[in-house]
Amino acid sequence: MRQSRYFLPTLREIPSEAEIPSHQLMLRAGMIRQLVSGIYTYLPLGYRVLRKVERIVREEMDRAGAQEVLLPAVQPASLWQESGRWEDYGKELLRFQDRHERPLVLGPTHEEVITDLVRQEVRSYRQLPMILYQIQTKFRDEVRPRFGVMRAREFVMKDAYSFDVDWEGLDRSYQAMYKAYESVLQRCGLRFRVVQADPGAIGGEGGSHEFMVLSEVGEDSLLVCPRCSYAANIEKARSKTPEYGSAGDVPPMERFLTPGARSIEDLKTRFGLNPETILKVLIYRVDDRYVAAVVRGDHEVNEVKLKRLLNARRVELADEETVRALTGTGFGSVGPFGLTMERVVDDAVAALPEGVAGGNEPDVHYRHVVPGRDFQWEKQGDIRTARAGEPCVECGGTLEMYRGIEVGHVFKLGTKYSEALSAVFLDEQGRQRTVVMGCYGIGVSRLVAAIVEQHHDDKGIVWPASVAPFHVHVIPVNIRDEQQRTTAEELYRQLTERGTEVLLDDRDERPGVKFNDADLIGVPVQVIVGKRASEGLVEWKWRRTGEVEVLSTEEAAERAAAIGSGE
Repeated sequence: MRQSRYFLPTLREIPSEAEIPSHQLMLRAGMIRQLVSGIYTYLPLGYRVLRKVERIVREEMDRAGAQEVLLPAVQPASLWQESGRWEDYGKELLRFQDRHERPLVLGPTHEEVITDLVRQEVRSYRQLPMILYQIQTKFRDEVRPRFGVMRAREFVMKDAYSFDVDWEGLDRSYQAMYKAYESVLQRCGLRFRVVQADPGAIGGEGGSHEFMVLSEVGEDSLLVCPRCSYAANIEKARSKTPEYGSAGDVPPMERFLTPGARSIEDLKTRFGLNPETILKVLIYRVDDRYVAAVVRGDHEVNEVKLKRLLNARRVELADEETVRALTGTGFGSVGPFGLTMERVVDDAVAALPEGVAGGNEPDVHYRHVVPGRDFQWEKQGDIRTARAGEPCVECGGTLEMYRGIEVGHVFKLGTKYSEALSAVFLDEQGRQRTVVMGCYGIGVSRLVAAIVEQHHDDKGIVWPASVAPFHVHVIPVNIRDEQQRTTAEELYRQLTERGTEVLLDDRDERPGVKFNDADLIGVPVQVIVGKRASEGLVEWKWRRTGEVEVLSTEEAAERAAAIGSGE
């Protein structure tokens, strides 16, 4: 490709709307342009990279035995109503009507559509197992799109779905997809961790893992144990429940005044109370009822865990007016006694020998409160957010915190969708059984941004060879110099004929402009044709290291051709 004819509008200044390196560099390198908030046009350079990533994803999906399909982007609301997600999915689901006033949605995901296809076509166990996948543009009406294509409303995604006769088959399909995802990220040159995760709006009855690209700008927090293999998203992560020694005989509860104390910090600084011994009670609206969640004062309620434990659709913290109506007091003095609602107690609270709790009247607390003696509860479990520095639930090692970009998520759906949509088959004995499903998503456009986040320096992008838009960038320093122009053109001709993807900077620009643009767009190798072209010599520069070698034009051509062929 000749750069003089290539639509490559690079920018010198950092766009004001770009907050993170990948967004800044994708705009500056002429890869993308914003149409409206969260919706981007891919320019030729960006689209070349996107197609490279798509090719890797396709190759690994095909290698794992998956078959590619293309499903409709527009879906009937009736399928979402049938699955039960019409009300649950929320405002991210873009809903509209056609000219006949039939309700439709613009697909954010395709569990319903693919299950409908299978229930119509699969009749026998002989047709299973099967994995179907697609690479398609999705739309989710994000409340706050940000970070460029990292969190966009319109994005390219690969979603795959497995269909098996039983859970053992699902385990095999799941492992095949898990390994394929590892291969995709490795081939894209990414450093990543696979973590246990909550299935979120997709749901499901089995395991779930997220594939996280490590990055300081990642929106997800991960807890990782350096001693063993344990790793989990903060929404799912657990730490070992503290073990307390016996406190012996604990005296009866004792009422005491705490005027003006409205927070754990107030109780600590003004009354000398240890937050670890305070019972913090938070009132939540859970679907159509209210629930009191009880955690230690130094812990935070993990609403995702609470929602999962209660098998709820929605969990929302109650406002102070509601709390007063339900408990008789406002924030800061709510206790676990005498409540008319369900109480959910965290494991760490249940293990406490004694603590301090609100008295359900203003400015009053009780000390010597013993869980199980002085108050009971309807449900117990891990409902708190684990933290770095706490002991690993698996081996006792010290958990460490990392930031990550979620680029892939795999789920064991089980029969969540197949049961709701009646996707069944006949087994060997002629009995009707429900298909067991898995779901596997990977953000293709998000992968591009994640690669840029991990592969850039202060000059621009540094593409891994596997996804680079071009293999080689040929740069004649002075295009008006006949020898330089002739040498560069000959290199370009030879490499193009041998299948090497080469970009020739044939623009009549100053050397500084050419070199700055070359570093910005980040092609792995720059072949610089300068004054020594008359001697048959060129400079070979590795973009990643900046290392420069002087080679003959023949050596440069051979080496560049080898890169193009993948050698």
